[in-house]
Amino acid sequence: MSEPKALTPTPAGDTYKGWLFKWTNYIKGYQRRWFVLSNGLLSYYRTQAEMGHTCRGTINLATANIAVEDSCNFVISNGGAQTYHLKASSEVERQRWITALELAKAKAVRNQAESDDSGDECPTSPPTSGQGGGARNSNSEVQSTLRTLGSKVEDLSTCNDLIAKHGSALQRSLSELEGVRLGGDTDGKIRQVTERATLFRITSNAMINACRDFLSLAQAHSKRWQKALHSERDQRIRLEETLEQLAKQHNHLERAFRGATVLPLSQSNPALDSSGSVKGDASDEDDENEFFDAMEDPAGFITVPADPKYHRRSGSNVSGLSTETGIDDQSVSLCDEQSLGSNPESPQSLEVEPVRKRRTKIPDKPNYSLNLWSIMKNCIGKELSKIPMPVNFNEPISMLQRLSEDLEYYELLDKAAKCQSSLEQLCYVAAFTVSSYSTTVHRTGKPFNPLLGETYELDRLRESGYRSLCEQVSHHPPAAAHHAISERGWTLRQEISLASKFRGKYLSIMPLGSIQCMFEKSNNHYSWKKVTTTVHNIIVGKLWIDQSGEIDVVNHQTGDRCHLKFAPYSYFSRDVARKVTGVVADKEGKAHYVLSGTWDEKMEFSRVMQSNKGENGTEGKQKTVYQTLKQTKKTFGGAETMYYFSSLALTLNEPEEGVAPTDSRRRPDQQLMEAGRWDEANAEKQRLEEKQRSVRREREREAQQAANLPEEGAEGVEIGTEASQASDESVHQDNYEALWFERTEDAVTGESMHVYKGGYWEAKDHGSWDVCPDIY
Repeated sequence: MSEPKALTPTPAGDTYKGWLFKWTNYIKGYQRRWFVLSNGLLSYYRTQAEMGHTCRGTINLATANIAVEDSCNFVISNGGAQTYHLKASSEVERQRWITALELAKAKAVRNQAESDDSGDECPTSPPTSGQGGGARNSNSEVQSTLRTLGSKVEDLSTCNDLIAKHGSALQRSLSELEGVRLGGDTDGKIRQVTERATLFRITSNAMINACRDFLSLAQAHSKRWQKALHSERDQRIRLEETLEQLAKQHNHLERAFRGATVLPLSQSNPALDSSGSVKGDASDEDDENEFFDAMEDPAGFITVPADPKYHRRSGSNVSGLSTETGIDDQSVSLCDEQSLGSNPESPQSLEVEPVRKRRTKIPDKPNYSLNLWSIMKNCIGKELSKIPMPVNFNEPISMLQRLSEDLEYYELLDKAAKCQSSLEQLCYVAAFTVSSYSTTVHRTGKPFNPLLGETYELDRLRESGYRSLCEQVSHHPPAAAHHAISERGWTLRQEISLASKFRGKYLSIMPLGSIQCMFEKSNNHYSWKKVTTTVHNIIVGKLWIDQSGEIDVVNHQTGDRCHLKFAPYSYFSRDVARKVTGVVADKEGKAHYVLSGTWDEKMEFSRVMQSNKGENGTEGKQKTVYQTLKQTKKTFGGAETMYYFSSLALTLNEPEEGVAPTDSRRRPDQQLMEAGRWDEANAEKQRLEEKQRSVRREREREAQQAANLPEEGAEGVEIGTEASQASDESVHQDNYEALWFERTEDAVTGESMHVYKGGYWEAKDHGSWDVCPDIY
C-alpha cells in the first residue's frame, strides 16, 4: 500500500513495466508481481530487485493468446503449456496492458516471419568489388527501411482495430447513459463512461504517435528509395535478358562442338582431379550459372548447362559436411550432375531437357462448419463399418501419398550412399527416419483411406534421381506397400498398417510393419519401425499432434545400431518440446555418435572423440563434426489455408500423364475435395465406399463357392469341410492378390512383407493397363 504509483505500468522505449496481480493457487489467491514486457517476451518477478538475477517465468507472445475475462482480469496462454491469470487494479490499467501486449504480439509475429525468410532474402557472400559492395549495402538499407515502414503500418492497423473496439464500447455506454434517469445507478454509469473515454484517449494518443512516426519516415525516405528501387529493377531485368541470351548461345555452341558423342567423365573434363573434386574455389551463389572457357580441342570437354531450369542444386535444405571430413559438398553435387549427364545408359544422356516446373499452390481450404448432428443421423440403424465419415476430417491426399512424403528429405539418403564409414552412414539414415515426421506437426487432417488396389507413383527420376510406387495391398486390415529406388544407389521399401485406440481425450495411432533401406555400394541393409502418433484434444479444444516412443535402426550387415528416443510432451518437463535423442553404437555396444534435435525442426549428430566406460556408464568427450536437417519444415506463407502442406505435398495430387487408372490422382472424391466442392466429394466418397463393399462381397462369395465344391467320396467331403473352415476364417481378411507387390520373406531380416515384383514402370512405358482393376 505504500507504493500506489508503482501499480501504473510505465513504457520505456519498447519495454513496458508495472505491477500486476497473478493467480498462484487456491490457498494464496492473487499475488502481486512485477511484470516486464520486452522484445515480445513477458516476464515476471516477485520484486523489482529480482530483475538482475531471478526470473520467475517468461511467456513468448508470438504464439500466445490474449483473452479478456472482465473489467480487470485477463488471461495469457501459450498453447496450454503456460497460462497466466492476471488482474489489474482498474479497467484503465488493464487496457493499457492489453494494448501493449497486442502491439508486442503483432511485432513478435512479424519478426519471427522475417527471421524465417531472412536466409532467402539477404545475400550471404561478400561483395567482390567496391561497386558491388555499395549495391549490396544499398539493397540492405532498402530492405531495412521497408521493414521499418511495414512495422509502422502494422502498428497503425492494430491501433485502428483497438480504436474501433473502444469507440463502439464508448458509444454503447453513452447510449445507456442517455436512457438512465436520475437514480442510484447514475454515478456508476457516469464513472463507466469516464473510464471508457480515458481508454479511448490513450489508444488515440498511441495512434497519433504511430502516425507521426510513420509520416516522418515516409517523407524522409519515400522519393529516395523509390528511385533506387526503380534503378535496381531495371538493372535486374537487363541482367536477366543478358543471361538468357548467353545461355542460349552456350547451348548452341555446346551442341555444335560436341555433336552426338559424349566422352567418359574421366576424359571429358580435365578440371576434375582423380578424387572427384573440382579444382579451385566454388562460389555458393554462382554455381547455377557457371561457365567454362572453351579448350583447344572442342570435342574433349563437357560443360554444365548454364540455364538454371536445366540444373538443380542438390542438398538445398541439408547443410554440407564440415571441413574435418575433407569433402566439399558442392564439388560432390557438381560431379553427380556431370556423371548423370555422361551416363550412356541414361535416356537423357544425348539431349538435355528442361525439368518440369511443379505447382506451388492449391485451392484454399473452404471454411465449412462441421455439423455433428448430420453425422449422428447417419449412425441410426447402421453398422459401425458403414457409417460414412465426411471429408471435413480429411486432407485432400491419400494414405499412399502420405507414405510417399517420407521421401521429403531424400537428400539424406543420397549423402548416406556416399559415406565410406558405416557408422557415419547410420547417422544419416537415423536422421532420415526422424525427417519423415517433420511435416506432421500441424497436419491434423486425416488422409483418405485408399481403396483396395489403389496405387500411387512418385516419379522424380529427372529432378531428384528417384521414383517410388505405393499400392494398397489389403483393406481388412488396411495395409500399404511402398517401394522407392534411386540412381544414387539406395532402395527404400516399407509395408505399413495402422492400429488405433481411442482413449477418451486423445487418439493413439500405432503404425505396424517394417521399413528397410538398402545401399548398393556397401551392401548395408537397415531396418526400423515407426513410433506412436498421438492426436490430442479429440473432444474439446484445438487438435495437436505428438510423436512418442523409441526406434532402433539396425544395420544387419555390420551389427551397428542407432537407438532413437522420441520424448512425449509433458506440461511439467523443462526439456525442449518434440525432443529426439539417440546414440549410434557398433556391434560391441561402443558409442561412436550421439544425436539430438527435434522431430519438427532439425537433427544434429556429434562424434564421440573419446569414450571411457566406467562404473557409472559411458563417459567421454564429444565434438560436433556434422550437422544436418537445418530447418526441415518446408512451409510458407498461407500454409494454414492449404492444409499445412509442404512443398512436396502440394505437388502430390498434381495431374500426371500416363499414370495407372488406379492412381490416387484419379480418385474423384479426392479431386473434388481439393477443388473445394466438399458436398460433391462426400457423395462421391460414399459411392466409392459402397462400390468397394459390393466388390468385396462378390469376391468373398466366389471364394466361398470355390471352397465348398465337394469331391466324390469321404475325402472330398473332409477336404470341403476344411476349406469351408478356412474360408470362414478369411472373412476378416481380404482374399486379394496384390498387382505389383508379392509377399515374401526377407533373407536378411527374416520378416514377411510385400516386396515390389516389377512390371509397373514397363507397363507405363507401353501404356498397357489392362491388368488394373476398375476401382473408381
